[in-house]
Amino acid sequence: MGIIPIISLVVFITSLSGYLLLTSRGRFLLKSLVTKIQSQDWRFRYSKPNYLRSKFSRTITIAAIITATVIAGNTVSAQVSASPQVSLKSVSIPEPSNLGDFVKDKRAAIKLGKALFWDMQVGSDGKTSCASCHFHAGADNRSKNQINPGLLRINADGTANPDTIFNVGGLPNYQLKPGDFPFHKLSNPNDPTTLVSDRNDITSSQGVFNTEFVDVIPGSAEDKVTNEPDPVFNVGGINVRHVQGRNTPTVINAAFNFRNFWDGRAQNIFNGVNPFGLRDPNASVVKAESPNKLEFVKISLNNSSLASQALGPPLSSTELSANGRTFQEIGDKFGRTNKGKKLPRKLGKKLFTLRPLGEQVVHPQDSVLGEDSRWPKPGLKNRTYDQLIQDAFKSEWWKSNRLIQVDAQGQRTFVKKPDRSLETDEYTLMEYNFSLFFGLAIQLYESTLIANDTPYDRFLEGNTTALTQQQQRGKGLFEGKGGCIGCHTGLELTSASVSSVTQNGRIRRAPFPPQSPEDTGFFNIGVRPPTDDPSLGGNDGLQGNGQGNPLSEARLAQLGKFQVLLGETPPILAPPLNSSEAVIADGAFKAPGLRNVELTAPYFHNGGQATLEQLVDFYNRGGDFGLLPPLNLSPEEKQELVAFLKGLTDERVRYNRAPFDHPQLFVPNGHPGDSTHVTDDGTGKATDSFLEIPAVGSNGGSPRPNFLN
Repeated sequence: MGIIPIISLVVFITSLSGYLLLTSRGRFLLKSLVTKIQSQDWRFRYSKPNYLRSKFSRTITIAAIITATVIAGNTVSAQVSASPQVSLKSVSIPEPSNLGDFVKDKRAAIKLGKALFWDMQVGSDGKTSCASCHFHAGADNRSKNQINPGLLRINADGTANPDTIFNVGGLPNYQLKPGDFPFHKLSNPNDPTTLVSDRNDITSSQGVFNTEFVDVIPGSAEDKVTNEPDPVFNVGGINVRHVQGRNTPTVINAAFNFRNFWDGRAQNIFNGVNPFGLRDPNASVVKAESPNKLEFVKISLNNSSLASQALGPPLSSTELSANGRTFQEIGDKFGRTNKGKKLPRKLGKKLFTLRPLGEQVVHPQDSVLGEDSRWPKPGLKNRTYDQLIQDAFKSEWWKSNRLIQVDAQGQRTFVKKPDRSLETDEYTLMEYNFSLFFGLAIQLYESTLIANDTPYDRFLEGNTTALTQQQQRGKGLFEGKGGCIGCHTGLELTSASVSSVTQNGRIRRAPFPPQSPEDTGFFNIGVRPPTDDPSLGGNDGLQGNGQGNPLSEARLAQLGKFQVLLGETPPILAPPLNSSEAVIADGAFKAPGLRNVELTAPYFHNGGQATLEQLVDFYNRGGDFGLLPPLNLSPEEKQELVAFLKGLTDERVRYNRAPFDHPQLFVPNGHPGDSTHVTDDGTGKATDSFLEIPAVGSNGGSPRPNFLN
């Protein structure tokens, strides 16, 4: 080799090294490279493709790890003199690009959203709200009547096979105990072969009783319903509250997620009607070109998975609603069905006649609602929900002299006046579009719930004492030996974030053989077998008999439906996507962000781990079903990792300080009695117990106990 090529090579290597070591982008790429190489080596050794590995591949991987490790070591020394990393405070909160087409006053919309989020009158029973499952660090710390036996279980062929046997506690209304956890018990938590017991139950959140919607009662917080026998959630034939099929994730920092819900069904595109975005070709709202001229329009707001998510629970017959209710009836209070498909209309009708937060005290120093508080009386003063909507949204979405009539077949007609009187199948424009207002207002409120002032964030900003020495060593484990950063990437600490999907594409190839396509931010880490809960491997249910299109976007691309259902050209993969190759989707769940994880037990989608120590034990042994590499952490390293995770807590969240302050809330908390006996309230339902969550203002209050503490 001549002198010129050698000089050129030296210059190139020097320039590349400088880029990798001295620029934040370079360090990010380098860290990603190291992580991917380590992940690839783990998969060579421990995953199913391990049967196909060759000595050559393993040798190349090890050589690459050694090389990358040397460079990474230099990176550490280079960072000492480099400028501080940015924290989560530097990350913009995703927002729809066309929000101004709908919202005229953002502050007013946030006020509306906070009222709706905490208002117990939203539920069919007049007692449950969005906040009923998200009142503790944005999650749920209740521990009585919180077990689902595994109703999402399927057979290997995908057909439903719900498990109705309660393995934990034996029956509903059980009071959980620390000794019940973890649900997958080992005599040696470091050795996955020492199995003692395995239970597929889920710790989740209790919702409503099993009822059938009849109608709203104007002026009443409680809908008219009929009680239906519940074959699963009953004690001695007396119905108890239904419990959801997945553990409740926190809403704090959820604004950064590209998609929401564990299975990603809440789409990034908001259609104004339901969680499914462009997947639902029939979703439309009504716009007033003038007060006397209405038209059906399809809308599309990007960066709005929180709005999509908000429209799920209010119509769920297990979370907030009697079966068969619609949004217009919540706004009448929720609606009527169209061949079994719920139409979002009546929640508006109900709420417009009720005082916002009419059964809950609002603190006079509430950071959003304080100026409207009736303290010490409940509710807001001089405010109705229709007034709040008028303050927040442009008039073309709520102001009209015409009505929208829906007949028994679901046909919709614009009429000048009601046939007889304002019945539940005739809606004002404001009632009909209530789902639009509800979704966007909740999204804008939840987008204020950003925890970005943790010791970790302050450390990234240059405060070298914000993390203790033990926490700093834990941070090194998180980013290195622990491999946590493989899924919890970026400043948001999740690869399911908008910024991660923007950078990496909605689908990508896994960084380990055989490099199967996967949805960005969704992983199967072996918490449970995929047949316990298919999650991303399921479908959206938008076709008859609960069928529909795959939730997995990689599978949509294989079917040629990506652009039509998601509104984008599918990412170009290398090698190109093959329509017959296996996709990583079954049993894959969205990677959650980790801030405030100290406060949000129990953990994972099944709520099967009760403490951070159990969480770390899970990862250290390589998970429970052989899909992860063992970490071989020492007891001291485990404690360092736990200490780092506690350094992700924003004290404003712990003490409910603004923006995490809130109105008073009464949360259903199981039923008097136990799992063998409950008291009938006279209607076939068990008598409720309620836990009061006191109202707090912007200065916060005393912290509430964590799960099982």
